[in-house]
Amino acid sequence: MRIFLAGASGAIGRPLVPLLIGAGHEVAGTTRSEERAGLVRDLGATPVVVDVYDEAALREAVVAFAPELVMHQLTDLPDDAAELPASMAANTRIRDVGTANLIAAAGAAGASRLLAQSIAWIPAGGAESRERHEAQVLEFGGVVLRYGMFYGPGTYHEDGRPEDGSPRIEVTAAARRTLDYLEAPSGIVEIVED
Repeated sequence: MRIFLAGASGAIGRPLVPLLIGAGHEVAGTTRSEERAGLVRDLGATPVVVDVYDEAALREAVVAFAPELVMHQLTDLPDDAAELPASMAANTRIRDVGTANLIAAAGAAGASRLLAQSIAWIPAGGAESRERHEAQVLEFGGVVLRYGMFYGPGTYHEDGRPEDGSPRIEVTAAARRTLDYLEAPSGIVEIVED
């Protein structure tokens, strides 16, 4: 399957790309910076440097790759967890505007499938942004992947599981379980530890 993966250089994108390639899929992976294009290439995907907010460039990139599936693994979170409260507006924007742009590009490319990252807990600001994001995905006929809080390499919890009671999942396990939903019917699934 041809898969356009938005967010290939992110926390889940890094373990997910090699799994997709290993399963025989052809993957184009996005990153916002030229500096990370090499990382995406090293993971096995065709790198696409594009900003999800540049609607025309995003549409052109997705249409050019002609994917069967578009996967949304984008977030806009700071490197330092202490800065999370100040970054919520940026992450909400990527969920609202970025999702809309990616869905429009998927439609223009004739992609029949869409998978999109969401979260399995209610964010500090309330559930409204999560619900808006998920509604867009479901309206397209896509699959919402509600992940637990990631821990492991490249996450805020590299040294072990968060113990705050939130749903959680090790990031590589989350990537492996994502493969189970590439052909799932539209709906919401939770990818969390038991």
